Amino acid sequence: MSAHDQLLVVIDPVARRSDGESVRIAKDVLCGGAEAKICLPESPEEFARALARRGSRRPVVVGDDRALLRAVALLHRDRWLGDGALALVPVGTSVELAHALGVPRGAVAAARAVLDGTVQRLDLLVDESDGVVLGDLSIPVARAAGAAANGATVWGTCRSLVRTLVRPAPPVPAMRTHRLRVEADGVLLTDLDRLVEDVTVRAGGGRAEVVVRHGADMEPVTARALTVTVSGADFRYRADAMITGPVRTRTWTLRPGAWGLTLPSAAVASGG
Repeated sequence: MSAHDQLLVVIDPVARRSDGESVRIAKDVLCGGAEAKICLPESPEEFARALARRGSRRPVVVGDDRALLRAVALLHRDRWLGDGALALVPVGTSVELAHALGVPRGAVAAARAVLDGTVQRLDLLVDESDGVVLGDLSIPVARAAGAAANGATVWGTCRSLVRTLVRPAPPVPAMRTHRLRVEADGVLLTDLDRLVEDVTVRAGGGRAEVVVRHGADMEPVTARALTVTVSGADFRYRADAMITGPVRTRTWTLRPGAWGLTLPSAAVASGG
């Protein structure tokens, strides 16, 4: 890294509360290898203001996947991603996306990658409301097992237990299906007259990889496209770590190489 490279280190409050030791280690490594301005926002609004006032400094986020997503979304709306590069030291309980993108595990390794790594340009999925997707997109959101029991009373739970003791347990309900219309670059993959189990979209290799599953007895329908439109009855979707909806239609457009992430040089050289 250039001796003149200046960093803006934005430390997410969730990271400070969940793993203060890793935050301290990251700060020590970053400040020991570069001129770094440390920001300690206490709210999403302060987080946004810190990034907006970055000037010529290179932004570094210390936080989990949600902090990374928040930073990319803010910088995308600021129309900065095309020219700049973001760096991340993953700290928190939810860092699977960061590691999947190639960011090292451990505060020391990740901070050293910030200082010595190389920028890799990555694809980005952007919807019509400027929402961004870095990793996987799934439609609809599956209901978590046991979700229906979250609001059950103790008495209701006891009655359910008694019923299971006096008669066989009910069969496991079949997977829920939905009626969705899915288009990839204007080509119809499925329409509202067919039941859909799920749709997945992932950016990769300059195209969005789309998979539509109708059931175990049918082969999935696949496509690679630059735009994907899903419509139908109100549906929710999971984009990386975030759940959005309900919506009735949404279009995602792939932007190849739209954002830069600093990764270890060996990972960049090997293609991640």
